[in-house]
Amino acid sequence: MPAVICQVENGETVICESGAMSWMTPNMEMSTSGGGAGKMFGRMFSGESMFQNRYTAHGGPGMIAFASKFPGDIKAVEITRSSPVICQKGAFLASTEGVEMSVHFQQKMSTGLFGGEGFVMQKLSGEGMAFLEIDGSTIEYNLEPGQQLLIDTGYLAMMDASVKMEIQKVKGLKNAMFGGEGLFNTLVTGPGRVIIQTMPIPGFAALIASLLPNKH
Repeated sequence: MPAVICQVENGETVICESGAMSWMTPNMEMSTSGGGAGKMFGRMFSGESMFQNRYTAHGGPGMIAFASKFPGDIKAVEITRSSPVICQKGAFLASTEGVEMSVHFQQKMSTGLFGGEGFVMQKLSGEGMAFLEIDGSTIEYNLEPGQQLLIDTGYLAMMDASVKMEIQKVKGLKNAMFGGEGLFNTLVTGPGRVIIQTMPIPGFAALIASLLPNKH
């Protein structure tokens, strides 16, 4: 259950989703805003709260910490105007001022229906450092142009906006029905970074549910 601890200069601001703050020094002043109806509903569709909290250090340097809600990892990702990233719903934890979060819709209906990441993902753009929640451990690949990787449903946590994502049906009826891997996988094509998580929450929840006693 990791946490990210930010040392904040006087007057510097960090942004997080509602309820993400875990502990801080008393001189961190909070303000809550929605940023307009469009941005509020965009955040809601992308798995976050409609409001964001802004914490600013006053009267000197401050400290603020954000803890993960699920066993896993917190990944620090540098965002630049030339390299926005796309991540799974609910991945955004916090960021420095200047990072903008918006909703990202899958262009292909088949990818949204069967790719495991859904129609709606999060897009982080602008300039600054963002902190993402990863379910389980973090595995990172840097794909060359045209290089591909086939990923099981739900394991794709983040990718550069330059990476192309589509679905691929599992070959062979017997493989699809009895292989235990589902009917579809996610195919990503470079160039760009791809971050994979090792313990997606839906899979973890299904495992726990299968071990619970059946009450009738």
